[in-house]
Amino acid sequence: MEKNITFQELNISPKTLRAIEDMGFEEPTPIQVSTIPAILDGRDVTGQAQTGTGKTAAFGVPAIEHVDPDNRETQVLVLSPTRELAIQTAEEFVRLAKHHRGINILPIYGGQPIDRQFRALERGVQVVVGTPGRVLDHLDRGTLSFDGVRLVVLDEADQMLDMGFREDIEKILDETPENRQTVLFSATLPKPILEISKKFQKDPEFISVARREVTVPQIEQLYLEVRSRDKLEILTRLLDMYDPDLTLVFSNTKQGVDDLTTHLQARGYFAEGLHGDMKQTLRDRVMAKFRAGSIDVLVATDVAARGIDVEDVDLVINYDVPQDIEYYIHRIGRTARAGRTGRAVTFVGPKEYFKLRTIQNYTKIRIARIPLPTQGDVEESRTRKLIERVHQTIDDGDLGKYVNIIERIVAGDYTSLEVAAALLKLELGGAGQGQPQDIRPVRGLALLRIPVGREHQIRPKDIVGALAGETGIPGSAIGAINIYDTYSTVDVPSDAAEQVIEGMKGKTIARVRLVRPIEIIGGAGGE
Repeated sequence: MEKNITFQELNISPKTLRAIEDMGFEEPTPIQVSTIPAILDGRDVTGQAQTGTGKTAAFGVPAIEHVDPDNRETQVLVLSPTRELAIQTAEEFVRLAKHHRGINILPIYGGQPIDRQFRALERGVQVVVGTPGRVLDHLDRGTLSFDGVRLVVLDEADQMLDMGFREDIEKILDETPENRQTVLFSATLPKPILEISKKFQKDPEFISVARREVTVPQIEQLYLEVRSRDKLEILTRLLDMYDPDLTLVFSNTKQGVDDLTTHLQARGYFAEGLHGDMKQTLRDRVMAKFRAGSIDVLVATDVAARGIDVEDVDLVINYDVPQDIEYYIHRIGRTARAGRTGRAVTFVGPKEYFKLRTIQNYTKIRIARIPLPTQGDVEESRTRKLIERVHQTIDDGDLGKYVNIIERIVAGDYTSLEVAAALLKLELGGAGQGQPQDIRPVRGLALLRIPVGREHQIRPKDIVGALAGETGIPGSAIGAINIYDTYSTVDVPSDAAEQVIEGMKGKTIARVRLVRPIEIIGGAGGE
């Protein structure tokens, strides 16, 4: 079996490793494994990689490692075809540089007031991520200097050429120092890209991650448009509506696995988590429970899921769009084993459509969009399945003693139709009563600040357990939980906020007594 490379083995500094750990990623993607060492060694690189392969970190990690924080000159220049990609790339750089003091990163693009960019550049910015037109604008104005540039990255080079930026790119590269390092990433390598490489790169290393043939005909692939704050509710509705025997839910990060598992358990689902930080004995125990069916929802990261070989997985849910296209193939391949059919559903956020398009282009399979399930859909599904069970039970026969019970009830002046309706009502638990709840902007929640956090070893499930146990608020009513160093925040229904505040006065969470009261700090906003 091929050995899996870790981030630690790529000779990355402890500060950047801490940032990667904070981001929750367990191991590098194939393009990162191939590219990071080459760029760290100072070599020019031409990488053939599509969006969704983790390529931003592939050049972002070594770029951050190369920056001298004591030097205020611009040292890294990244060219992006669009403002959206420039912003996303800059945000990724900020996360990677989290523990490096003194590194300033600035996206520059059209449509933003240029004087704001003037002020930032004047203060000193070591990493500039920009669109070619706006970078040239600053160069012509003299507000951006390339004298200290050590590394230039051309991201999505083929797209920049398709947009007519070739002349701009060549002019920018001509203005940078000759001894710079040049890195180029492109989904395809047409002749114009190779010409730029030949002209501006020095003996570049060509890196391409091999793609396997994709065959997933037995799997029904679906996606839904869902905002982050609605994911948990939609997940539980899908589980209730499809009612699968075994479900595998994928999260991109270890923290995401822990948080989601806690929320599902609080809502009464038999769920367990699986990720790389867990000891092998615990992972084996969780997998044994999943195979035996004593848990029906397994929440896992991509790394932890490699050892999963269970034939009866009915449903795979990508709670997060995977960071590498190959991961998508591995994930959905966990269902439809041994000739069975299967279903895979991917949650896609507003900023993730480009990832979905890349996956569809690569797999050459159309992933169908489905509407968000309503509570009414869940109730209709339960009703339909009950009708099927009733039909099957009648066909199986052997109803003699039950017929006698019905006859005794009918003797009390009830019709057989009324008796059947009453039994159905008992079975369905009153399904159909009230109005189906649609997912709407979360205006009915209050955001509470709890004065305990990471330094107190507090976990989300500790907060759920304490609030539900001490105040009587149902665990299913508790929303998003975020844990910070000295405090935590939690969403609760607005009409229960005072109940929680009063009920938790002087109480403990995970044996930590609340010496200060819980406070309302706002409502749950947008994304």
